[in-house]
Amino acid sequence: MRTIAIGDIHGGLKGLVQLLNKLEVKDEDKLIFMGDYVDGWSESAQVVQFLIELSEKIECVFIRGNHDVWCEEWLETGEVNMTWYIHGGMETMASYDDFSDEEKTAHLAFFRKLKLYHLDDQNRLFLHAGFTSMHGVEKEVHKPTLYFDRTLWELALAMDNNLDTKSYFYPNRLKHYHEIYIGHTPTTNFKCDIPMNAINIWNVDTGAAFKGRITGMDIETKTFLQSDPVYTLYPNEKGRNKD
Repeated sequence: MRTIAIGDIHGGLKGLVQLLNKLEVKDEDKLIFMGDYVDGWSESAQVVQFLIELSEKIECVFIRGNHDVWCEEWLETGEVNMTWYIHGGMETMASYDDFSDEEKTAHLAFFRKLKLYHLDDQNRLFLHAGFTSMHGVEKEVHKPTLYFDRTLWELALAMDNNLDTKSYFYPNRLKHYHEIYIGHTPTTNFKCDIPMNAINIWNVDTGAAFKGRITGMDIETKTFLQSDPVYTLYPNEKGRNKD
């Protein structure tokens, strides 16, 4: 049995299917999706439908991303958050044009069930973005931090790798978990199109929303496979790219 962390998808169903085929997912595997299923490429609603059906056959854990929150709010209220609209929401709304009210209701149920984080029996934490509480995710006061924060990743990137965990200067945030897996901040922001590791954090968002790929990482071996750059699978679209 493998446990595979899958990075941000952002409406790129073609990339997701390609990745899962490369991974040769088996019935006994466990897939942990790191959030941001929607917004960007033209198949956001189709991604959600695919994931619902996939979870009926394979054990899946679905983490809540910030883009998923915006889409959930729109499905529930019909109100359009303008920040969401200009960061992929327009394409997501269009992807629902051929979906029935019944199907939209099922998707809303999917979004409502998304987990803020997942902690496994080996003290490995999975969440979309980060957390700020020095006491861990359970003590995070402002829950949206778990799908918006970037400071945890920035902290890990800036740390001295030689700092001993027993040092007074070692951040308490990083002491609580054996490993932490995140998405949210594309590794392509750092001119890297593969997963990045800093201290005990693994970032598996490899920029699928822009010019990067969707990544699936085996958390035991740290080996990974990737889709093609997702933008090449949607040659007639810009997604969230400015050019």
